[in-house]
Amino acid sequence: MDIILVTTVIASLFLVIGAAEPFAARLRLPYSVILAVIGVLIGAAAIFFLRTELTDALNPVAEAILGLPIRSNVFLYVFLPTLLFQATLEMNLRRMLDDWVPILMLAVVAVVVATLSVGYALAWASTLPLAACLLIGSIVSTTDPSAVVSIFRSISAPRRLARIIEGESLLNDAAAIALFGLFMGFVMLGLPDPDLTDALTRFPVLILGGALTGWLAARIGVWVMALFARFELAQVSISVALPYLVYIGAEQGVGVSGVIAVVASGLTMNLTAPGRLPPQSWTNLRELWGVLAHWAGALIFILAALLIPRLLEEVRLEDFILVGVVVVAAVAARAVILFGLLPLLSALKLSPPVQQPYRVAILWGGLRGAVTLALALAVTESFRVPDDIQRVVGILATGFTLFTLLVQGTTLRWVIGRLGLNRLSPIDEALSRQVVAVALQTVREDVARTTENYELNHDTVRSEAKRFGERLDQTVKMAEEAEILDRDRIVLGLIALAGHERDTILARVRERTISARMAELVLSDADRLIEGARSQGRNGYQRAARRSVSYGPGFRAAVVLHGRVGLSGPLARLTANRFEQLLSQRLILRDLGAFIDGRIRRIHGRRVAELLHDLLSRRVDAVETALEGLRLQYPGYAEELERRFIRRTALRMEEREYVAMREDGLIGAEVYTALMQELGARRLAAEERPKLDVALQRTAFVQQFPLFADLDDGALRRLGRALKTRYVDAGEVLLRKDNVAGSVCFIASGAVELEVAGQTWRLGRGEMFGQMAILTNRARRAHVKAIAPTTLLVLDEDRFRALLDRSSTLREAVRASALTRGMDPDAVLPRRKAAG
Repeated sequence: MDIILVTTVIASLFLVIGAAEPFAARLRLPYSVILAVIGVLIGAAAIFFLRTELTDALNPVAEAILGLPIRSNVFLYVFLPTLLFQATLEMNLRRMLDDWVPILMLAVVAVVVATLSVGYALAWASTLPLAACLLIGSIVSTTDPSAVVSIFRSISAPRRLARIIEGESLLNDAAAIALFGLFMGFVMLGLPDPDLTDALTRFPVLILGGALTGWLAARIGVWVMALFARFELAQVSISVALPYLVYIGAEQGVGVSGVIAVVASGLTMNLTAPGRLPPQSWTNLRELWGVLAHWAGALIFILAALLIPRLLEEVRLEDFILVGVVVVAAVAARAVILFGLLPLLSALKLSPPVQQPYRVAILWGGLRGAVTLALALAVTESFRVPDDIQRVVGILATGFTLFTLLVQGTTLRWVIGRLGLNRLSPIDEALSRQVVAVALQTVREDVARTTENYELNHDTVRSEAKRFGERLDQTVKMAEEAEILDRDRIVLGLIALAGHERDTILARVRERTISARMAELVLSDADRLIEGARSQGRNGYQRAARRSVSYGPGFRAAVVLHGRVGLSGPLARLTANRFEQLLSQRLILRDLGAFIDGRIRRIHGRRVAELLHDLLSRRVDAVETALEGLRLQYPGYAEELERRFIRRTALRMEEREYVAMREDGLIGAEVYTALMQELGARRLAAEERPKLDVALQRTAFVQQFPLFADLDDGALRRLGRALKTRYVDAGEVLLRKDNVAGSVCFIASGAVELEVAGQTWRLGRGEMFGQMAILTNRARRAHVKAIAPTTLLVLDEDRFRALLDRSSTLREAVRASALTRGMDPDAVLPRRKAAG
């Protein structure tokens, strides 16, 4: 084939791709639908011109189009790894974890249910063997929700809905292709009725093996990229090689799922690379992958669509009936998951609720696309698959894909409109009027000052001012007519406050005041605040705020590893992350008060502003409490982090000065480049986070504790080894009434509430609880719970009694505690008789 002609055809396809996006936007149709239609038309035209006798002039072009090396392995080994890897790099994994149940239901369980539903329905309606029917079911169970996501984003649908669909798209392909490999093997072996038990046994092996392979490869890849910290192009090149080597190695070398391996490698890089690579390198890497994925996604659609006319050449009347069976079975299977299983999981508190309109949109938005066609093509190319099965697989997969694209895809926006997902709620509508009124008032004041400075014609200024004033009066009147309840104003104010917090975080990341390592963590917290306020109002906002300073399950697992196994690496890393996260939160929260006074007060009034100030003050106190607890435990490390923050801030200011001097012409390009290179080297050094050694900090921590002030150094070291650290969140019950006493807890940071016989005390840093039950040899009478994120030092009974004998300070503290609770101190702990 003429290489010049082939190059011309491929370049022309890129022109088509470039023109298709604005054309789809103009027609208000999904981009993928337009690409598919164009591909079908090009393929049909090529076949027509090649076979017609009207003209032979276009035969070389038609032959070049039909002769393109479009094989299933091109889709699976070139395009698919690109799409999967880029999708994982763009995902907000920590936010995905909040909805992991519905995502897994749609991506894995729904794929299995759809495969079985379509397979058994076809086996009932046709004479095909069950193995072939299940193979078709696995092919058509892959969805391509990219079109739905683009539409949801264009109508400002909730981020959570788009996140669920994005998570589904990522894991859906992986699960479906793994099942496809299983049933393809059965068909090629000529097994008409496969053993599903064997298939279900092998399926987890493919998944887990692929995940382990991808994780290991990505860890090695990130380690090598970190070695090349000064060579950005080398880092990008390694990232480009990684998904393809992982896919091929998993499929051909290890014998596990290559798709799962690519997904796992992308997820691992998403989590680990921001902390190991320079921020600009990571940003540029993701931008490059965004371009590659855009091209790959468009090419895979248009090239797959070119094959549709060929796949449909042998269509028969009965095939239309089978396509209808596939459509009904696939939609019914998806509906069972969305309207049966998901509500059940929500009722059992295993999944956040997904509102019914969104479930309908997800149901109708389950479009199929290029992956389905690529898998069908793989079947038609295999000489080990019987010809009659090849024909039916190609026609059914193609027919079902065309139905989802041309019927569901073209009507999806209409369905969303009928569901009301493209309209503002009454509260948002009323709010928008008030926002416009406030904005116009500000604009009028600014325009008045501007026109005075420019000394414009007074008649022109008065004419435009009158026109603007009429619009402002009309807007203010409409805003006053819209009544919003105080409760709704509070919710709207919280949403606006959380949104401004997110914008402030992004600004600080661009300024490099907040590191790339922390950006995703604090942005996830801000997103939870927004969604919590939207779904549950003030309670949801406060719950999300508490979660942002609480100890997560990963931290607790790290504590267990440190305490029981002696593995301190994970705890040191997570503690360092917590330090930096709290410092970043404090930096952001300090800037939100001005937004409340400047914007929210003008829109929602003084009462709402005061309430938001109160909530913000509580958040600041919670962050300060948590931060103070870490400072007490690791005093030197907190200082190092703050020094690092100051250095990075100074570098940002220094960069700003160089840019200003360059723009003013005070320095030339050569001097500017040299200064920026030197600045870049110092910035790279400033990005390195100081190491935290958990073990070395324990003795210094115990020495600061007031109750142990009179112990000598040897006793302090022994005590430091004996004490166990326990981290608890606000609201967690520490001791229950009538439990048998076995240890004493010393409060290192935070606060607890102690209830005995209807009376309540609050204990803070430096105080203890649990000692009375031990000393009186009775079951505990107190109920103790944490009222803030708290760090405890726990000492068992034997060591506590031994410590009492050595520490007079501790003995006096025990007696004072007994007196506070109305107990006889001498009965609890008799005074020692003076010697001699």
